[in-house]
Amino acid sequence: MSHPAHPPQSLAAAAEPPGTKTTAGEAAFSRGRPTRGAGAEGGGPADLGDLRSGTLEVRLARTPEDVAAAQALRYRVFYDEMNAKPSPEMAAARRDFDSFDDVADHLLVIDHALGDGPESVVGTYRLIRREAAAKHGGFYTADEYDIAKILAFDGPILELGRSCTDSRYRNRPTMQLLWRGIAAYVFHHGIELMFGCASLPGNDVEQMAPALSYLHHNHLAPEELRPHALPELFTEMNRLPPDGYDAKRVLAGLPPLIKGYLRLGGFVGQGAVIDPQFNTTDVCVIVKTGQVKESYYRHYARTTQDAWGE
Repeated sequence: MSHPAHPPQSLAAAAEPPGTKTTAGEAAFSRGRPTRGAGAEGGGPADLGDLRSGTLEVRLARTPEDVAAAQALRYRVFYDEMNAKPSPEMAAARRDFDSFDDVADHLLVIDHALGDGPESVVGTYRLIRREAAAKHGGFYTADEYDIAKILAFDGPILELGRSCTDSRYRNRPTMQLLWRGIAAYVFHHGIELMFGCASLPGNDVEQMAPALSYLHHNHLAPEELRPHALPELFTEMNRLPPDGYDAKRVLAGLPPLIKGYLRLGGFVGQGAVIDPQFNTTDVCVIVKTGQVKESYYRHYARTTQDAWGE
């Protein structure tokens, strides 16, 4: 594949800057709230309400210029900062882009203190629903995993990916606002299942054997939902027996984004996928919204209702 869905210096790294705790576990998702409006696949972006914190605002991209600003931010993080290898077209444009951008909704964090231009976009997350993926011919995750069982799920589904924040904004307020935007979007569209790839840094699977084995033994998705890494990309996760690693230490060392998904009752698919271009090892994460703790649901239901004036 050409790009990871969750590069290591994206939301995962941003969620836990020095001196703060991860906010990924504080996100929450809906239990089938009715859809309001339309997204990228028709009718314009949904109205998520007034979600602000100080000079920061989170909203969906409304114009091609908004999307271009998100792509420029992604380029600065993935290629300038992470030293990934862009295509000649990306390098010339200084934007990270692919055909999925045309059907996705793009969540933006904007700092109004920086003005109204593209430089004001300091965080982004790409959101692709089933209807949008159908227009494209499939989901991005399908480049790495067989997701037939996810596609067979009877309910609204959402793929999360391409997350990143500017290095100056990798802090709790920015991440909380970004996750509030995701929660509002999920409530808005009645999403019942979320999935996407999350990355472990590095390609040395023996070094990350404890982490991969821990995920395999403790958080493997139920068979009826379990995605499988494509045969030509499959890397075994079951590398150590359950007593072959310190589970508490492994859990503490997982990337914040993965820990956050696990706190929400998330699962992982069968097999990992090595991405040498980005020097990451990807796992597929699945979250059924019905498994979200009631406290998270009540908190974000209240937050979203306040945003809509209900």
